[in-house]
Amino acid sequence: MSEELGRGGAGPHGGNGASGPPGRPRIPLPRTAAEDGPRWPEAAPSSPPAPLPAPPPETVPTSHKVLKSLLGAWALAACSPEETAAVEAHLTDCATCADEAVRLREAVALLHPEDNLDLDPRLRSRVLASCLGRRPARVPVPAWAAPYDAETARLDALLHDIGEAEWQAPVRLRWFDGERPAGRDTTVAAVIGHLTAVDGLVASTLGLPDPLGDVTGSPAERTEALWAARSATPPAAVRAEWREQGRALIRSASFADDEAAGLAVPYGPSTLPVRDAFLDRAFECWIHAEDIAGAVDYPYRPPSPGHLHELVGLAARMLPAAIAARRRAGLAPPARALALAGAPGRSLHLEVEGSGGGHWHIPLDSPAATAPPGTEVAHVALDATEFCRLAAGHVHPEDAAAGQSGDREAILDALYATASLSRM
Repeated sequence: MSEELGRGGAGPHGGNGASGPPGRPRIPLPRTAAEDGPRWPEAAPSSPPAPLPAPPPETVPTSHKVLKSLLGAWALAACSPEETAAVEAHLTDCATCADEAVRLREAVALLHPEDNLDLDPRLRSRVLASCLGRRPARVPVPAWAAPYDAETARLDALLHDIGEAEWQAPVRLRWFDGERPAGRDTTVAAVIGHLTAVDGLVASTLGLPDPLGDVTGSPAERTEALWAARSATPPAAVRAEWREQGRALIRSASFADDEAAGLAVPYGPSTLPVRDAFLDRAFECWIHAEDIAGAVDYPYRPPSPGHLHELVGLAARMLPAAIAARRRAGLAPPARALALAGAPGRSLHLEVEGSGGGHWHIPLDSPAATAPPGTEVAHVALDATEFCRLAAGHVHPEDAAAGQSGDREAILDALYATASLSRM
C-alpha cells in the first residue's frame, strides 16, 4: 500500500507538493495566472508590451433608407465629410432622392434670403396707384398736393423704422445765406420739429391750428421758438404732432377750391400761394429726410420722376425773383438792360437732365419779362437731383456739376440765385 501511494506522488517532491492524510488520493489544484508566468523575477521578459490595435475607420451605411434620412442635414450643410460624399454619390444613382434634395435645397434658400429686406420707397406709390386705378378716391388729392402727400409718407416710414436712441443722432442742417454756406448742428427730433414749425405757416393759412399759436416770423424764427418750447418732448410725441398736422393739411387741400389754393402763405419777407407752398413743403420734407437718412444710415431715394419734375419746376419759376432780390441786396451786378413787364429780354436756358427734368427759359433782366426763343445768352445743364441739392444749399454754386456755355456773368447769377432759394 505504501509503495502504491509513493508512486502516486505522495512524497515531498511528488505531484503538486501538497500533503494530505495517508491513504487519500491527492486532487491536483488549478494553476493561477501568476503561476503560469515566470516563477522568478530574472526570468521576466525585457521587451515593452505590444501597442493596442487602431480602431477600424468609421464607415457610413450606404443603404437607401439611411442615405435618404441624411438629405435634410445635407441640404443644411450639416453632414460630416464622409456622409456628404456618400449622399452625393447616392444622388447620382437615385432619381427620387435627387428630386427631394433639390426641393430641400430650395427650401433652405428661402430660410436664408440674400435680398435687401428694406422696402422699396416707391412701393407705397405703386400700391396706391393700383388701388386708385381700380377704385378712384371719392375726394382725390389735388396734383399740387400729391408730392407733399408722398414725401411725408416716405419720411414717416423712415421715422417708423429708426430706434428711439436714433432720434438724438446728430444732423447737420445746411443752406446758403446769399453769400456763403451756412449750417446748424441739431438732432433728428429737432429736424422734425423744424418741419412742424414751417408746415404750421401753411396750416394757419388754411384755417387749421398752428402748433405755435400766435407766434409769427420767418421759418427760422418759428423753428427757434418751437425748439425752445419743446426741448423735452418725447420722440413719439414729436412724430405724432408732425404726422397729424401733415394729414390735416392733405385733407384740407383735398377739399380746397381754387380760391383757397391761391391764398398767400407768408414766409417772412416773401409769400407763396398755397399750391406752391405745398410743393415747397414737399421739397423740404425730401431734403431733410435725406439729412436724417444720412445720419442714421438709412437707404433713401429721390422722389418719383413726376413729383421731382414738379419740385424742379417750382425752383425754376422762383429763379427770376431770386435773381432780382440778389441785385437789390447788392449781391449781384445790375441788369444789363431794363425790360418792361411782358416784354422780351435776355434769358438763360436752364436744362435739367434725367428723370424729372425739363427745359426752362429764365428771364434775366426783370422777373416780369418774357423769355421767348432767340433771347438766350447762356445755357446751363444740371442733373435733376444735383439741381435740387443746389437749390437746397447743399452744393456751393461754383462747385455744382453743371455744363455751361455763354455769358459767364449770367450763369453765375443763375447758380447763385438757385442756391439762395435755400433757407434753414
